[in-house]
This record gives sequence, structure tokens and C-alpha cells, in this order.
Amino acid sequence: MRNWVYILVAFAVIYLIRVLPLTLIRRPIRSRFLRSFLYYVPYVTLAVMTFPAIVEATNVPLAGVAALAVGIAVSWFNGSLLTVAAACCAVVFVLEMIL
Repeated sequence: MRNWVYILVAFAVIYLIRVLPLTLIRRPIRSRFLRSFLYYVPYVTLAVMTFPAIVEATNVPLAGVAALAVGIAVSWFNGSLLTVAAACCAVVFVLEMIL
């Protein structure tokens, strides 16, 4: 019985989070600050979920940090996704062999 209550509460919370913005905000948002804030929310959410996983996915956290730095550098110089991934994997592989 208690599990059903948990499931119903979770359903209600998720439903309200998704429906309330649609029902409460019917006009276009005119505030430049709020629009720019909402524009960057998906990117920040992805970064918050991804960056800790990059560091914690390796056996040596230093290898994850180094791979993150190399990935940022390679992508900064217009490296493709495959190039960035290969460089990060190589850095983790080499550093875990050394450390």
C-alpha cells in the first residue's frame, strides 16, 4: 500500500512540474533576463549531470580531470566529437596505466 502512495505522489509532482508552466504562462515571456535564463537551463543541467560523471567514471579521479581538460581544449580548437572522445579516452588510458 505504501508503495502505491509513493508512486502517486511522484506522479503528481512530475505532472505538476510539466503542466503548471503550460497553464500559468500563456503569453510570451518579455523579460530579457528570464528568457536568457531559461535559454541556458538545458545546457547547465546537462553540464551538472555530465561533469561529475566524467571525473567519477575513472579509477583515478585525476585521470578524469585531465581527460576533461583535454576534451575542453580539443573541442575549443574545433575538434569533432569523435576526436574529442578519442583524445579523452587516450588520456584516461595513459594516465591510469601510469598512476
